[in-house]
Amino acid sequence: MSVTTIFVQLLNEGTDCWRPVNAQEHNEGIFEILGIMPAGEEWEFVPGMRVRCWPKQFADGSIALVAHELVVDHP
Repeated sequence: MSVTTIFVQLLNEGTDCWRPVNAQEHNEGIFEILGIMPAGEEWEFVPGMRVRCWPKQFADGSIALVAHELVVDHP
């Protein structure tokens, strides 16, 4: 399992803002968010959550993986 950078949307910022975070890939397109959330920030998905990621093109033309939806493991 490899660690990579994905982007998580910041909430309550008044405009679209994205935080680069470390995440460990578990399956193709599914990542577990690592690290800690800085004080004063509110993330759409928090460390420890597993999320499905999709590519997104940002305003500067770059393309990166963004956390899109929570993945809930079923027994």
